Amino acid sequence: MGFRDDLASGRVAFAHLIRLWHARNGWSHRVLPALAEALDLGRVHNSQLSMLRNGKLASPGPEVFLALGSINRWLADQAPNGHLNSDQALAALRGHPELVEALSTSALPVVDGNGAVLGPGDLLEVFVGARAAPASFELTIREDEAPGLCEALAQLLTAGRPWRQCRDHLLAAYPASKRARRDRFAEVMAGQRDFTAAELAAELPDLRRTLALLGVAGEDDLSPERFLALLRDKARTLGTQPKGAPLASVSDLASAIRRELAG
Repeated sequence: MGFRDDLASGRVAFAHLIRLWHARNGWSHRVLPALAEALDLGRVHNSQLSMLRNGKLASPGPEVFLALGSINRWLADQAPNGHLNSDQALAALRGHPELVEALSTSALPVVDGNGAVLGPGDLLEVFVGARAAPASFELTIREDEAPGLCEALAQLLTAGRPWRQCRDHLLAAYPASKRARRDRFAEVMAGQRDFTAAELAAELPDLRRTLALLGVAGEDDLSPERFLALLRDKARTLGTQPKGAPLASVSDLASAIRRELAG
């Protein structure tokens, strides 16, 4: 992978981390921006956070990571049991009853497998693909399952039809503009190659946008987690269907074609 693939996969990993952080605490998207402002820890706008959650913010400024990492450390300090109830913390949030209510219910920070709290620099490294997200926050695709998921993806997006019948419609809906990515997508859809696990993880946001532009499902209707689960289900189904034996030679291919001609 080159640095562009690292950046793309990092953006997807960070989006998944932010979504899970919210989901595990039951927070609305307003909690983190309001916390940053109330505690004077930096600034992250609601719109920026929404774009981060969806993997659409390509170049957030350093203040975004400063705010999120500082909030994460503050939560670890002030809510060691996952609930905000210290007098010092409650005093810091005086005048923000909605934040007190949200954090009193759940205030879990993001920590790695050793319990270390992720700060601004750690979160930046996840975003640029320089470090993996904590295992409990990963959207993991194994390398050995990537080929099956690619086959399932091609079957899904072509509805089982030949690529040549769907090519123009799918390429019109696929939102990536770079020639190399569009060519790679076309090759995967045609069965000429597979995405690697990292490539497929990085492609998930644009694959969901492809479905949205086709009018199949809105981006908010099909989360990356749900989309990946659907691909895995389809890959398992395809794996149970009988397939022809591998063709070891040209003569094997010729024999198979003769059988097709014989009907």
